Amino acid sequence: MEKAIFAGGCFWCMVTPFDELPGIEGIISGYSGGQVENPTYEELKTGTTGHYEVVEITFDPQVFAYERLLELYWQQIDPTDDGGQFHDRGSQYRTAIFYHNETQYQLALESKERLSASGKFKKPIVTEILPAQTFYPAEEYHQDYHKKNEKHYKEDREKSGRDEFISQNWTGK
Repeated sequence: MEKAIFAGGCFWCMVTPFDELPGIEGIISGYSGGQVENPTYEELKTGTTGHYEVVEITFDPQVFAYERLLELYWQQIDPTDDGGQFHDRGSQYRTAIFYHNETQYQLALESKERLSASGKFKKPIVTEILPAQTFYPAEEYHQDYHKKNEKHYKEDREKSGRDEFISQNWTGK
């Protein structure tokens, strides 16, 4: 098993695209990339801890390759927005790929370069590729939020503008 850490704005919205796919063994919402040990959600919301909201994905690379994770990741975000994602604004909602080894780094860099060269977006791709740092799981009520609080999750996601952006820029629906 390997781990991948992706920041894509609201971590609730970053769980569902990867949830229940073959080879995905687990997804944990949490925090990474900051300087405060064991941050809480309340601390994170202030934007002062340096952390990103992230998902840590445990996967079997023989069943679901890291390249496929990257491909799916890009299609969940606006990679040109350095101020957050959709209605979630602030440094804690920026996008980033946290790599665990040289192979993940190279694959992430290549995927970012391909996206940039594709001309899909007029603005530059600002998603960072950073070395993995300590991952802190978010509080239990954030785990599987889309299942525990389905109505609120769907309302929040709809209000965010994420699905409209995905439709306009990725799926063409």
